[in-house]
Amino acid sequence: MDLLRLRAARMAKEELCAVDSTSRSAYGDSLADIQWGNNKELLPLEQTTDVVVYSLSSHITAYYRTFPGNMLDSRGIGVILKDLEHAGFEDLVLITDRGYDTLRNLEKYILRGQSMVMCAKTGQRDVAKAIHGLGEFGARPEGMTVDPDARIYHIQYEIDYVVESIGQAVKTSDRLKLNLYFDPIRRGLELMELDITLSLQEAALRELLENNTTLDDDAMIRREYSYYKISYDPATRVITSFEPNEKKNGKARSLSGFFAIMTHGLDFDAMKAFHTYRLRDEQEKYFQQMKDQMVSDRQRNWSEEGKTGRLFILFVSLILSSYVRHIWKSTRLYDLFSSSLEILDEMRPIRLIEHTNRAKVITPFVGAQIDICEAFGFEIPEGCSPAYISRQKPKRQRGRPPRKATEQNL
Repeated sequence: MDLLRLRAARMAKEELCAVDSTSRSAYGDSLADIQWGNNKELLPLEQTTDVVVYSLSSHITAYYRTFPGNMLDSRGIGVILKDLEHAGFEDLVLITDRGYDTLRNLEKYILRGQSMVMCAKTGQRDVAKAIHGLGEFGARPEGMTVDPDARIYHIQYEIDYVVESIGQAVKTSDRLKLNLYFDPIRRGLELMELDITLSLQEAALRELLENNTTLDDDAMIRREYSYYKISYDPATRVITSFEPNEKKNGKARSLSGFFAIMTHGLDFDAMKAFHTYRLRDEQEKYFQQMKDQMVSDRQRNWSEEGKTGRLFILFVSLILSSYVRHIWKSTRLYDLFSSSLEILDEMRPIRLIEHTNRAKVITPFVGAQIDICEAFGFEIPEGCSPAYISRQKPKRQRGRPPRKATEQNL
């Protein structure tokens, strides 16, 4: 908590902070947080869920915590909000993906007066109601405005939401807005994918019916044949008939091409909310870097102390990585390198050579390595810079002493 308070002191007011998690498979089996969950890599390993709060405004890493691998993202937001409050973080604008979109979390934000930008599921009550309110349409829904740059249609709705807190007190939402977007190209692709899925499921069910195949458990049926209603003999579990689930198919078609973002406590229009949410891509790149260059794609420890220590080291690594990214974006390095990772790759060939009982030797700094040192304010070690001043002892003579000879004017 002392460490998090120090991080909070560096944050400015109304910083845009992404809240996201990533799963990491574990080799050990004795840790409390190691649980079976939704393994994205499809590995037969238990996992943990690592959460990071990362500033998209100043690139400051603010907070980290680990949760059990079987815990949904949405269930951990209460603990995260309490930790941030107790550590002294104030007036943060939290940006979350659809994994945090639940009624419980929305009401938590309202009760706490928390500013947020949250991607919402299209099947959510308010979002689905807004989509159905647009009615039938051809190329685009009536009333939506097109953005020429993003090439999407958008519309914003204001929502009045009243929450009853403890003690019968009532809290009204603060500028709660639903931003609805429509992408006609995305709609076409989703409808085609739906037709392909329906065709494949129908062919598989027809083969099961013809061969009198015994069905697996009901969970598998719902997962593998989600767009069909299936009848079977309860005793033998042999399929007897099937028909399309018109209600589910109709819902999938009506929601295709739409996506939504909700904001609270902010004066954002629809497109500002859209561009703000897109900043989350920076944190996704950090997770990729963490699992790749930092070699932290697995939990390689078997004790609670080891796990805590590795998490701390990983958090410090994120602080350093974020600082490198900040310098890259705020200096001329942004024009020289396409990413902050290229800066690390450029400095990687430098070596400190040590021989037993001999002085250390550092390999020369060349090319863009000089620009990197200037941007970070690093002093290049003596003798490693391209510039060289002659050490020749000048002869005594009358008049003004001559200038020192350099490698450039020799």
